[in-house]
Amino acid sequence: MSTFDHSSLIQNINRQLGPLRKSQPEAMAGFGQLARASMAEGAVSAKHKELIALAIGITQRCSGCIGFHVKALQRLNCTRAELEEMLTVCVYMGGGPALMYTAEALAAWDQMAPTGAD
Repeated sequence: MSTFDHSSLIQNINRQLGPLRKSQPEAMAGFGQLARASMAEGAVSAKHKELIALAIGITQRCSGCIGFHVKALQRLNCTRAELEEMLTVCVYMGGGPALMYTAEALAAWDQMAPTGAD
């Protein structure tokens, strides 16, 4: 499990990608448009899409993905119970390595949770 600060991690990722956004604006805008369109409310709710995205991030072992999607889930009023239930599916499908990143996702949740959140 990582011991880094996920809030700082996502800030650092955004900062590091700044020059790429400037040098490759069309490609980066295309990625942004794909993300917005994919994560928009539809037949599947935005919250459920974020849970799916976090599950993929966990099973692909992407710490940055964990940070970004945990933050998004908190904005969408996901509960810790919903998070934990999805995390058990990650462990079921991804085994021990997914369990290690599940611990990371829980740490990120606690670290980024607004005061008084569940």
